[in-house]
Amino acid sequence: MEQTRQKKSNPAALLPIAVFLVLYLSFGILFEYVLKIEMGFYKVQAVVIFLIALLVAVLQNRELDFQGKIRVMAKGAADENVLTMCLIFLAAGAFSGAVSAAGGADSTVNLFLTFLPGKFAVGGLFLISCFISLSMGSSTTTIAALVPFAVGIGEATGFPMALCLGAVVSGAMFGDNLSMISDTTIAAVRTQGCEMKDKFRMNFWIVLPAAVSTLILLILVTPGGDLDIQTGEYNLFQVIPYLVVLAGALIGFNVFAVLIAGTVLSLAVGIATGAFPWTDLFTVMYDGIAGMYDITVISIIVACIGALVDEGGGIEAIIRFIRSRTKAKKGAQLGIGALVAGVDIATANNTIAIVMTGPIARDISREFGVDPRRTASLLDIFASAVQGILPYGAQLLYAVGGAAAAGHIVSSVEVIPFLFYPFLMGVSALIFILFIPERRSRKRPDGGQE
Repeated sequence: MEQTRQKKSNPAALLPIAVFLVLYLSFGILFEYVLKIEMGFYKVQAVVIFLIALLVAVLQNRELDFQGKIRVMAKGAADENVLTMCLIFLAAGAFSGAVSAAGGADSTVNLFLTFLPGKFAVGGLFLISCFISLSMGSSTTTIAALVPFAVGIGEATGFPMALCLGAVVSGAMFGDNLSMISDTTIAAVRTQGCEMKDKFRMNFWIVLPAAVSTLILLILVTPGGDLDIQTGEYNLFQVIPYLVVLAGALIGFNVFAVLIAGTVLSLAVGIATGAFPWTDLFTVMYDGIAGMYDITVISIIVACIGALVDEGGGIEAIIRFIRSRTKAKKGAQLGIGALVAGVDIATANNTIAIVMTGPIARDISREFGVDPRRTASLLDIFASAVQGILPYGAQLLYAVGGAAAAGHIVSSVEVIPFLFYPFLMGVSALIFILFIPERRSRKRPDGGQE
């Protein structure tokens, strides 16, 4: 931790992030709303804009030569979280391609809509996403599994595709924040020295109002009355791979094991039902994997940018700015939230943001007597809330990428207005800080006084 404190502080190192945001948003607005180009935002390819931002990052920090910057980027790209995320993308792509080719997605949607009134389809989609992400502990994997489902719901009901994708991403962030096997939860409790079950209980009561409000909003924004939805036929045999993946997620099996099992079953079902010949088994998997290329490349580029920004002092600048303005207990908690949110904006990775800011947050909570369970919850909540609405974050990029693979072009910016849960989660956390007092002082898990 001492090494982290001794890092230089340089706000100018955050320039690559600003360059990306300005270029991405300004060109998107120009194409979409000024030039009136259809799907204008989609013409602003995020990969290209990220490469420009990476170039800016490389041109900064003259203390390092080019080879030194390559080493910094390599270290960032080789991070365990980044590599795991990329492999999950590829495994999820294989499953998505296989289950779609086998007819599993269509059959699952038709089965779902047969028993659920159309008015509650999007709300039900949010609940399913909540349960799956809570069990999997991964927002990106949940999105990978449910985007084909969301596309099918949108096609069958006529609801805006951005709304359906927003419901899935919202539910995915619910579990990403709360699950006891989530990387963010593990990072938060480890850096604050509290128990996972204690953090879960406190975190749950903070975000519960946001989850309930989100469900109500999703029902209210869908048309009133009973919708006459023409559902197609479903084959229970084709639904089996999807049910296996969902059950495996609920039980808590390893993410890779669940996706591989789902892929193998989907291939078997597709061949057995005649959905595709056995000679196409590699092709259907490749089609799904190919749809993940953009997000995989983006994840690597973002990791490189984040590493250079950190090396140049950008992250330390954020940390010092927040810490210098912390004066009281409520201010300390607001500062912790702003701290992890700022780092998440800079890195586009909520786990990395928590790992980077956790030690500083622990020092702040000790200094102002903040319960470590409270600190761990706030770290996780604010990181997840911001991560869920980043137009260049993995969650939104994968959601719109999955929709595009299914023939529906939706920009990440279009989905943001429908991300009710991440926004409400942040609001709930602010209300918790400002109006919910802590319990009486007791011994901290680390031996200090609260």
